[in-house]
Amino acid sequence: MIERLVTIMARLRDPERGCEWDTVQTFETIAPYTIEEAYEVADAIARGDMAELKDELGDLLLQVVFHARIAEEAGHFALPDVVAAISDKMERRHPHIFGGAADRGHHLWEVIKAEERAAKTDPSALAGVALSLPALLRAEKLQKRAARVGFDWTDPNDARAKIDEEVAEVEAASDAERAEEVGDLLFAVVNWARKLGVEPEAALRAGNAKFERRFRAMEAIAGDAFAGLTLDQQEALWQRVKAGEKSGV
Repeated sequence: MIERLVTIMARLRDPERGCEWDTVQTFETIAPYTIEEAYEVADAIARGDMAELKDELGDLLLQVVFHARIAEEAGHFALPDVVAAISDKMERRHPHIFGGAADRGHHLWEVIKAEERAAKTDPSALAGVALSLPALLRAEKLQKRAARVGFDWTDPNDARAKIDEEVAEVEAASDAERAEEVGDLLFAVVNWARKLGVEPEAALRAGNAKFERRFRAMEAIAGDAFAGLTLDQQEALWQRVKAGEKSGV
């Protein structure tokens, strides 16, 4: 079945008969769409929309085929090489399933990943954390990597205290320093969330969704008059919507 999609992409990329948009795309121009499609998959899952999830997974698969086609045209690799590489990796990282290893613990996955990183040119514990990840997610991944080698708070209260320290530094910062200090504060909040067992990226997505839901409800109540309300009136609407959610109204 996937051969049909591969054939379609090859036709779209044909220099003479292809689509004028598809033929000029590169790894760099397609990468943002790949990231966007991954988030749309996550959104469909969060909404429990299986029909939408089917479509979004197809869009994400298209991105893989697109990148593989560009690579094939440049003589780097083709889609079968991508499939072979991930198949080899999955078997290599699950020796207790495919290799007959006696130890059936899932921790073997992380041990093998660490060995693979050590064999690469960058031996850092932080190697391989993609720069293109959303900043919140990347912060969490960097912290988890550092924690594996012991650089981590043992007590969540210490992580919480760091937030107070960073807030004070933001308040004391000059205009030139403020952005850097706010970045430190956000990093500290991610760290505390991680220590509490909360996934910060998912938590913020949920917070965004809650804000949007409540804001739209406020707009629906006030109609065209919403923008003309005072802040106190808008706040009263917010509290009304919030109370309605809690009461199930």
